[in-house]
Amino acid sequence: MKIAIVCYPTFGGSGVVATELGIALANRGHEVHFITYRQPVRLELLGNRVHFHEVNVPEYPLFKYQPYELALSSKLVDTIKQYNIDVLHVHYAIPHAYAGYMAKKMLEEENIYIPMITTLHGTDITLVGSHPFYKPAVTFSINNSDVVTSVSESLKKQTLEIFDVKKTIEVVPNFIDKKKYHSSFTDCQRSLMANDDEKIITHISNFRKVKRIPDVIKIFYKIQKSISAKLIMVGEGPEKENAEKLCNSLGIADRVVFLGNSNEIDRILCFSDLFLLPSETESFGLAALEAMMNKVAVISSNTGGIPEVNEQGVTGYLSEVGDVDEMAANALKILSDERVLEEFKENAYQRALTFDILNVLPLYEDIYQKAFEKQLNKADY
Repeated sequence: MKIAIVCYPTFGGSGVVATELGIALANRGHEVHFITYRQPVRLELLGNRVHFHEVNVPEYPLFKYQPYELALSSKLVDTIKQYNIDVLHVHYAIPHAYAGYMAKKMLEEENIYIPMITTLHGTDITLVGSHPFYKPAVTFSINNSDVVTSVSESLKKQTLEIFDVKKTIEVVPNFIDKKKYHSSFTDCQRSLMANDDEKIITHISNFRKVKRIPDVIKIFYKIQKSISAKLIMVGEGPEKENAEKLCNSLGIADRVVFLGNSNEIDRILCFSDLFLLPSETESFGLAALEAMMNKVAVISSNTGGIPEVNEQGVTGYLSEVGDVDEMAANALKILSDERVLEEFKENAYQRALTFDILNVLPLYEDIYQKAFEKQLNKADY
């Protein structure tokens, strides 16, 4: 099958999931075409089955803001026609599903019919989509998709609460590829980041307010008062500067390492003992899942889709948003006893295996096939 994938090409969860999905589909024999404004960060190899088509937005002084949706929909039309694409899969409702719908309509003028699958990832619903300016467009885009999926039961529930959705929403969880995680502590040179007697605690995000970065610092501050530890902060974003200032004011700057964005997440996680995710909300918690696949226990908030990933008292602990005291106390329960720590790590890994891409990929393939056959019947009619 020939599949076009539209996503953001950034370090964010939706872009990572879309890219990994496309690569896995290509490995299964499908032909995959990524269509976006820059080559996705996780897309390293192009070839006979993986293609990238850049969306260029010409600058015109007439426009205050350059019309990306217009450029994207035109690129979709050209690519779908040129490569005889069977299925269009867009990740993120706005602007991708909106542009996808326009492309579908333009193609229908030429008697070309293509099904569009829209995957909802989180902030396209909870942040952007719920804004009064965008809500009508998001509602329209969802209802005019041929198939709608969400990455968690929690996000599905939120979508149905916020929007007047007429479509059935299918839950297809985010996933991880276990074949990519073979590192051991020897391989990843743990000694480069910490002394042997120090526990390594990690946080990975885009450093937005919703991630509650100050809570990460405060939790670590309480932890390091009881045990020797280092905090590794991975990512870039608007809250990073304030996080560095908070570390200085608490006197722990020498115990906190800010690494910025990285393509070596698995290498960083392989020497980590504990992962902190105290977010205000998470549609799924992909960062936690990546940590768990690397045998890292998780301390998180009990919000959004996180409880569907992190199992209370088994793979880690969940607390109410903002309860840094309980999160720190739970972290110490895990870190203070080596036997307990190893048990949580192994449990985290076993739980992560249930989200392996080989378990999730057939769900998408089935959706593609049914959507393609349904659209084919429409075209014949």
